[in-house]
Amino acid sequence: MDHNDHLNLLRKGITEPGGIWADIGSGRGAFTLALAELVGSSAEIYSIDKDRRALRDQARSIQARFPERPPGRTHYLVADFCQPLNLPALDGLVMANALHFIRDKNSVLQLLHGYLRPGGKFILVEYNIARGNPWVPHPIAYSNWEDLAARNGFVRTQLLAARPSRTFQEIYSALAIKANQAHS
Repeated sequence: MDHNDHLNLLRKGITEPGGIWADIGSGRGAFTLALAELVGSSAEIYSIDKDRRALRDQARSIQARFPERPPGRTHYLVADFCQPLNLPALDGLVMANALHFIRDKNSVLQLLHGYLRPGGKFILVEYNIARGNPWVPHPIAYSNWEDLAARNGFVRTQLLAARPSRTFQEIYSALAIKANQAHS
């Protein structure tokens, strides 16, 4: 996949620039770059990963690709997303190819749910497969994602985009919304 693929997987879920967003399990930042392009330089982005070196590489990539992005608008947090994080209320978050490493998805989804403001967007990018393997040990096929999202307080879950994957059939993106408090 290339940058345009990353943009196309996120684009329908990010309808306006600005806000406070996070990329959870961001790795070297392929989707953080796409997120930064779609939310623009006025948005604040929190990029979270356990790999300090990957975050350093990512910071260099963001600066090179978006030199107009004000310093301090992108925050790099070396952290385990399975543990509570100190984040402001988020307008949205992206989690690309990270949730499939977690067996107990409910506990992580409850943490993520708590970071979003009511009406906040959760964009999941995952392989659309049902059986695990060494590289994707605990996959989430889209048909399972709808139920899992609903059980964890998300509403209006919808498939955003899908594209063939050279490795595992198909990769998809889906949007889920944190219910407004009045509707919870």
